[in-house]
This record gives sequence, C-alpha cells and structure tokens, in this order.
Amino acid sequence: MNFSVLLSIYHKEKVSYFHTAMASIWDKQTIKPNEIVLVQDGVLTAELYDAIHVWETKLGNTLKIISLNENKGLGDALNIGLKNCSYELVARMDTDDIASPDRFEKQLHIFKNTQIDICSTWISEFDEDENIILSYRKLPEFHQDLIGFSKKRNPINHPAVMYRKSIILHAGGYQKMMLFEDYYLWVRMFIAGATFYNIQEVLVNMRAGDAQLERRTGFQYGKKEIQFQKKLFDMGFINMYELFRNISIRFSTRVVPKRIVKYIYQSFR
Repeated sequence: MNFSVLLSIYHKEKVSYFHTAMASIWDKQTIKPNEIVLVQDGVLTAELYDAIHVWETKLGNTLKIISLNENKGLGDALNIGLKNCSYELVARMDTDDIASPDRFEKQLHIFKNTQIDICSTWISEFDEDENIILSYRKLPEFHQDLIGFSKKRNPINHPAVMYRKSIILHAGGYQKMMLFEDYYLWVRMFIAGATFYNIQEVLVNMRAGDAQLERRTGFQYGKKEIQFQKKLFDMGFINMYELFRNISIRFSTRVVPKRIVKYIYQSFR
C-alpha cells in the first residue's frame, strides 16, 4: 500500500531534532514511505536549509518540498501539504518526534485488513533525552468508545495518525481553531461518518517537556478552550451538561500553577 508522510517545519526547529525525526521515518523503518512531503512554513534558518538539502540529496524525488513565503501556522501548512500528497494514505509526523521502526508497518496492516479511515497509536512523551519517558498518552481502541471519549478529550494523537486523504479533504481539512485544529478536525470527521481506530501500543515518541507545557497553560489558553467547547456545543456534538463539565474541568487545569498541570499530565493521561 503506497503512502505519503506529511511534515511541516518552521524556523524555530532544531537541526538535530529534524535529522532524528527524518532518520526515524526513513532509515529505521521496516516499511519506508513512497513519498515524504515537507512543508517549509515560512523562511527558515540557513542551518535548517542545509539540513533539508542533506535529505533532499539522499532521498531524491521521494522528498517533495513545498516552500511557503511566509509562516502560515500548522493548520494552513498541513492543508497545503495534504493537497500535494500523491497517495490516498497519509501519515502525519512532527519534525521533532521519533517514530518507532515498525510504526508504518503496523498502521498499514490495519488499513489493509479493516475498513477504517483514521488510525493512530499511543504515544510516549519525553523532554531532551528520548530514553527518559515523562508520560504516556493512551487512548481507547475502538470507534464507538472513541466517540464518547472525544466529548471529553482529544481522541487521536495527531503526531502518530495515518488517515485517508479523501475523507480529510471531504470534511474540510484543517480549519481555523487556534490550538485545537486537529481536535476540531476529528470532531468534524466523526460527524461526517469517518471510522476511527487506535493501535494499543506506543509507536511514536513525542518531544514534550516544559516548552509544550508552557503552551498548554495560562489564561489565554483557557479562553481558547472555552471558545472551542462552545463551538462543539453549537455543532451539536456535545450537550449543555457536557459543555459546562468540560469548561469547568479544562479551564481550571489551564490556570492553576504549572507544577500542578505537569502532575496532572504525567499522572492521568
């Protein structure tokens, strides 16, 4: 089964992280992608351009580079990249994460043997040392359980997802919903009738730590959380009780001290 890998990179990425991510999706994979689509989201550093050139030389036409003149943000960059993917199956990957060697093999097996549209996996999270795991994000396996779960929390680990391009585009692709573009996409895909599945195994090691925690906390993040929950209610995806429950729980976790948020993420994910 032919498939593309879709990545987006911007100027703040570290060269060493990018090389490690690329090695994990090419050098170390049991099944290599037929195509890697890399969106350069705005002007990059000279060091990043040099790193990308190394992989361009190594992979030739397998690496398709899409250059954007200005930074558009992850959602818009992924929409552009998705339209340039040549194959129906598309695997997402972030340029600072590490895929397990058999990630694609196991996801392709699911697509080959079941009728699903979106297949993700569990993830582990680390800071600087990939061998020191800070937490895991384990999600329900089957579609019906994921519908219920999605009314409380994001049901899919985005950096580990593989999906059918056609149904993503049919649902409108990634749309403006700051900080929640992927969660918003999954909800619209549930509504559109897409079928979900999560492999019950860690197949991506995700770079997290204090930097990501910083982005997930604060009053402004809490306000965005409320706006997103109201959107889900307006769409009819959650009811009034679920709206107030989610706002009460999720807003409070955004504004408490960061050490408490860190404990919550490491203990209850």
